[in-house]
Amino acid sequence: MSRKGVAPFLITLGLLIFLVSWSGCSKLNVNYLKGNYHFNRANHHFTEGLYRKAIEEYELALQFNPNLVDAYRFLGESYKQIYKPGVDTEDNKQRAEKALAALQKAYEIDPNNKDVIYSLGDMYDKLGNFEEAEKLYLKILEMEPTNMANYYVVAEFYKRYAGEKEELKEKAEQMYLRRIELDPENPQGYAYLSQYYESLQPAPDFDKAFDAHDKRTLLEPDNAAAWLSKGVNRWSKAYRLQNQLSRQERLELAKVSEECLKKANELDPQYPEPYSWLSVLYKSVLAKVIPERAKRYEQEADMYAEKFKEARQRQAERKKLEEELKGIK
Repeated sequence: MSRKGVAPFLITLGLLIFLVSWSGCSKLNVNYLKGNYHFNRANHHFTEGLYRKAIEEYELALQFNPNLVDAYRFLGESYKQIYKPGVDTEDNKQRAEKALAALQKAYEIDPNNKDVIYSLGDMYDKLGNFEEAEKLYLKILEMEPTNMANYYVVAEFYKRYAGEKEELKEKAEQMYLRRIELDPENPQGYAYLSQYYESLQPAPDFDKAFDAHDKRTLLEPDNAAAWLSKGVNRWSKAYRLQNQLSRQERLELAKVSEECLKKANELDPQYPEPYSWLSVLYKSVLAKVIPERAKRYEQEADMYAEKFKEARQRQAERKKLEEELKGIK
């Protein structure tokens, strides 16, 4: 081919390549836009709790853009929402399989996405696959070792299985303690730790919980709710272990409970709950431990019960007024 003939050929070839390339890019752009359109529609359905409609739209979004990691994640979350743990039907099994497949795909695309890791771990958790769930939750801790919220997630996970595996009680406790080590001056860490000890089955560890409550009140001595929790802890031990404790032990616990509940009341006289628990304490413990003063304690219990009702009424009225003022604004 002569030089004169080559030039037109190259020009024509270049034009063809440009047109093909432009056509391909255009198609990609259109698919990208369609994928985003269906993804946004799916998100709207998801936030409205319309999970089956969300599933349809997420699947359409992935047809147009198969690299949308969040579409896989929320497709899995949508199937997870309509999955019912423990229901052994074919439809329910398929929902579980589809949820797991979508979340595994999201994890494959973006293995360092904390939200994806958590979603997949949660699905394994719902399926009772402890080992796979644990791997993923621990990976989150490795990725973000200074994020205190992650320790609560793992601690709660261990706590759910502690009834089946005794050694997990210690693992859960260690997670709460590691959270406290990260920020020992934060009272919330001690609040969560005390709740953990008090929720242990078959028997709560009241004294470890009380130690945690004690540290919390040292950090926030003006918090009425902290003193309330501390008082309820001592009442719980005196009442629930009444057949195991001596009369003197129960009396000592009741006195500490009374002091804490009255401290909560002193800090916030408008707080209804201390009145309620004082009433319970006087009737269920002190009136029984000191029978010669039973009539007096029962009268005081009735008085505190009445004060509780009055405080709750005032609380309801304040709330109503606040809502009315918001409506005016």
